[in-house]
Formats: sequence, C-alpha cells, structure tokens
Amino acid sequence: MNAPIKFEGFEVGYDIPAAPGMDEADIQTPCLVVDLDAFERNVAKMRDFCAQMGVRHRVHGKMHKSADVAKIQMDLGQAVGVCCQKVSEAEAFARAGIKDVLVSNQVRDPAKIDRLARLPELARTIVCVDDIDNVADLSQAAQRHGTTIECLVEIDCGAGRCGVTTTPAVVEIAKAIDAAPGLTFSGIQAYQGAMQHLDLYEDRKAKIDIAVAMVKDAVDALNAEGLECDIVGGGGTGSYYFEGNSGVYNELQCGSYAFMDADYGRILDKDGNRIDAGEWENALFILTSVMSHAKADKAICDAGLKAQSVDSGLPVVFGRDDVEYVKCSDEHGVIADPNGALKVNDKLKLVPGHCDPTCNVHDWYVGVRGGKVECLWPVTARGLAY
Repeated sequence: MNAPIKFEGFEVGYDIPAAPGMDEADIQTPCLVVDLDAFERNVAKMRDFCAQMGVRHRVHGKMHKSADVAKIQMDLGQAVGVCCQKVSEAEAFARAGIKDVLVSNQVRDPAKIDRLARLPELARTIVCVDDIDNVADLSQAAQRHGTTIECLVEIDCGAGRCGVTTTPAVVEIAKAIDAAPGLTFSGIQAYQGAMQHLDLYEDRKAKIDIAVAMVKDAVDALNAEGLECDIVGGGGTGSYYFEGNSGVYNELQCGSYAFMDADYGRILDKDGNRIDAGEWENALFILTSVMSHAKADKAICDAGLKAQSVDSGLPVVFGRDDVEYVKCSDEHGVIADPNGALKVNDKLKLVPGHCDPTCNVHDWYVGVRGGKVECLWPVTARGLAY
C-alpha cells in the first residue's frame, strides 16, 4: 500500500480497514473479511432448500447486523424479510430500506413500545408476545401513532427462555391480540434454540419433534377458533430441515448458515459429517497478522478478545493444520507454531467461534473476491442492543 486509499471519504488505516480495488494482502488487520463467492453460494443453497421444502425464509439479521448482507439475502436468496432481537436493530434495518421486519422477541419497556409503534411507517412490523398484559400496551401505542403492529404468540418449545408452554395460553393471547385495536394476530413464533448446537443429528431431531408436536397442537386449536396463522416461524442453521419438512412451519429464521462459524461447523449432518465440510462453507473470517515471533514455538497475532467473542470457543485457523490458535488476551492471540512456519506480518484467516457477537464488535465487513477487495459493508446495527 504505497499511498493512502480513500473510499467515500474514509481513508484506509484511519477510518476503514480496506477499500475496493485493493489487494487482499493490503487489508489492515484485525478485521472481518467475507469470501463473497462462498457467502453467495451459501445464500443460494438456502434459497434452493426453502424452495424445495415449500417454506419462506426470513433471515436472522441479529447474526450479521448488516443491511447490505440482508439485501443480498433478500435479492439472491429470495428471503421475505429479516428478523432481529431488539427495537434498535429493527429501526436500523427499516431505515436502511428493509420493508419487512420481525422483532423475534418481547418488547415491554414503554419507551421501546412507543418506538416500535412508529416503525410501521417505514416497514411491516411484527413482534412476539408471551404475556396477555403486553397486548394492551402494544395496542395503545399503535393507536396513538395510527399504525398497525402485527403480533406472533411465542411458544417456549424447549429453549427455556421466553414463550408460553400450553396451547390454551396461546389461544388466550391470540384472541386478545385479534380483538385489540391497532394489532393484527399473524401467527406463532416457535424457535427451539437450545438444540441448535447438539452435535448429533438424531439428538437434534428428537428435540425438534417435541417442538413440532407442540406447534401443531397450537395451530389446530387456533384454526378451531377461526384464527389463521400467516406465519408459523422458527428454525435455525442446526435444524432448518426438520422445521422445513414438518408440514407445520411455513417460515424459517436461519442466520449463521450464511457465514458459518466454528461452533456451528462442528455439528454433524445425518450422514455424520461436519456441516462445514459440505453442507455450508466458511465465508466469514477474522483476518489477522502476526505481530511477534520472539518465542520460537509460538506466534502472536493482533486478533485478541477485542476482535471477537470466544463464548463458544476459540477461533480456528482456516486452511491450516500446522498452527493452532490456543489463547487470547485483550489485544493478542497466541498461535502455537511448533515448526516455525510463520513469520512476522504473515496474515491468517480465523474462523470465529461464534459469528453473531463477533460481528457486533466490528464496524465493517471487507468483501473479497479473487484476491481483491470488491466492497465494504458497514455493520449497520453494530452495538444496537436496546
């Protein structure tokens, strides 16, 4: 990199890690790099799976928090919209032009409810409800702003977090929503998050079979009351084929499939193969540089805790089995290098242990194709957790 390169007023090394047209070798580290070819293949594959199963796909925007990524998932991947977890995320996606947004979570704080009620001015707005007391608050806010909020009743189908656990409770809340001014009952939210990372296919299937039975019972009871479900949503990267082929779910909410992280990559498909060994490709990497090799048997890189989340384990060095990322502190990563294969300024691609919280600590994605930087995408909803 012989001279400063600018992109839309930003200068590489000061404001941004790279600019379109740069060689991949000149990207500043540590930063997030997206292999565009692998990402696009993942998106197209999920599109085709959903078409074969006859279900819609609503991509989980909390994974990448990027309007640019979501738009590719909607254009190339034919997704119907996004889901996210917080009102602030929903606002960011709606302002960026995403026209169909589900907050797949509860919204109870009065200020947040008020903000949610203004969102339908920009996009279709859907939210989850698991308490009948929430219905009146949502209704009052929607009436105050002259908008309509769509509501899904959330079922706790095994995750042990939000959601009701009985069909009568589902019906009671759905009827209250249906009767409330400013609200529309639109269906059910039933995401079994606790089983997504179970290693064995058979173990995941056993858990999701219970969830499907619960959801079917609720849908049948709602139909008996004359309440139709436009959305029966759930499903993740570890289970989409179960919900998609259930005949009950009609909308999936997969997120990590697009980038793939090390934790998801370890789970096994029905043939006993890791899902990152054929089903999905690693498309997201933390690009890091070796900054010290003062010790003969280990290299120190510039991607430490502040460049990633290690809640699901340490990152994996992509494409190499001669070195291993073994430890990290705030600003440093320790890489075991028993054969002295690395030297200072060598670059490595790390597959993050958990993509969602890793993406949330970066400002930019650097899209790379054929050894060249093709695009920069801002992490639109970075840090928006309220």
